[in-house]
Amino acid sequence: MGDNKKHSYGIISRLMYGMAEFYGGGAFVIINTFFTVFLTKALGMPAAMAGTIPLVGKIWDAVTDPIMGNITDRTKSRFGAKRFYILIGGIVSSLTFVTMWLSVKTESMALLYVFYLLMYCLFSTGFTILMVPYNGLLPDMIDDYSMRSRFSSVRMIWSTLGSMVCGLVPTFIISDNLDKKSYLQCAVLFGVLFFVTTMVTFVGTWEKQKEPVKASLSESFPQAASVFKSHSFRLFIGLYLFGQCGMDFVSGMAVYYVDDVLNGYGNMYFTYLMAVLLISQLTGMLVFAPVMSHTSKKFTILVGAPIRLVGTLGLLFFSYEGANIIPILVMTALIGFGNAATLSSIFAIMADMAEIDELITSIHRPGIVSGMATFARKISSGLSAAIIGFLLSAVGYDEVLANQGARQSLYTQHGIALIYIFVPALLISCLIIVGALFPLTGKEFAVVQKEIARRKGEDNSRATESEIAICEKVTGLSYDQLWNPKNATLNK
Repeated sequence: MGDNKKHSYGIISRLMYGMAEFYGGGAFVIINTFFTVFLTKALGMPAAMAGTIPLVGKIWDAVTDPIMGNITDRTKSRFGAKRFYILIGGIVSSLTFVTMWLSVKTESMALLYVFYLLMYCLFSTGFTILMVPYNGLLPDMIDDYSMRSRFSSVRMIWSTLGSMVCGLVPTFIISDNLDKKSYLQCAVLFGVLFFVTTMVTFVGTWEKQKEPVKASLSESFPQAASVFKSHSFRLFIGLYLFGQCGMDFVSGMAVYYVDDVLNGYGNMYFTYLMAVLLISQLTGMLVFAPVMSHTSKKFTILVGAPIRLVGTLGLLFFSYEGANIIPILVMTALIGFGNAATLSSIFAIMADMAEIDELITSIHRPGIVSGMATFARKISSGLSAAIIGFLLSAVGYDEVLANQGARQSLYTQHGIALIYIFVPALLISCLIIVGALFPLTGKEFAVVQKEIARRKGEDNSRATESEIAICEKVTGLSYDQLWNPKNATLNK
């Protein structure tokens, strides 16, 4: 409901809030795992060309995400602005998800490319309408740092369930990755599931009524860019990109790794790998949720990322045709378990970025903040797909052989194995570095909230030297520069 009434913070509320993440966590598993495969193996599109479609889509997102963030903050609705757009976005994005997998009869590769680029951009726009307000909803539902962690943890459990279902069920439907119809059948099934789960979130959440932000659409881009004045937000984007790109590479390269390196797609190796990855991730969510509540979101990143790194590098010893699948699955379990810690923490941190931004600008604008975070998420997916396409071409991947179901050369097989291992390992290493630098824990967040209360005249206490230092550390600005509406633009 869009009001200021008291609401339950119990498990039912958490489950209904988090259910939309079944879509958020699941859709990109299907897209990252199968969209490029659909284009290259089923349709015969060159890998480098196919990989640019998600990347160009992200350039489109550079336009739509900031605008959507601004629109969300400017809207007033009896449902609550964010819940209203969750309703609209749930409908639009579910339909456009299906249209991405339609088969087009044409001999022109250029027309094929333009069609799927258009379909991808339509889906991405629908996803923006849904996810930008959803990512900004929690700050307008709950103020408490620890309670936000609990809601975020349940959201990530739904994300993992979405990843599990979207990672496993398609492997049974798309048993032949050259069969075009099977991709569409899969898309229709999940389009329905995505619609249902987002509607549950719409019904089961609430939103505190707040005055809309007065900003024109022309201000969307400078306002969106001004979010990066926050030191914490800049580091958060690093966490988001490095954390998500690493897993996007795993899911995006998994079919190629299993099919072309291990030669085990027909032996259900891909199903085994995805099952282990996602079950271990769900297990990790259950383990790390209480750990995060009792320590900090930063702590679980610094625990989970090294576990992911060990599992990733461990694959070096088993990545060849005829390798025993058991140690590969053990390493995959480590990757999934470690990812649970990093993924949970990153999404929980996202909800806290609105307060840091408010302390800097004096304006409550979670829509703008979540718009840039959503853009970063989609950039990670687009960059991953584009880089995968270019790297596959660089190691000699032959789409003609792929379309014929033939084996790639031994050189290409080795190249795919190295891409699957070393690119995620590099990204995880960067995640560890940024995680160590990230300045915000529960202690710092409490100081930020107290300082906001002071600035609003709701707290008459004077800031201590240590509190001033914390405010400056998390924002990256001097204390006398905070709470200034001019910080909401790119002007100094």
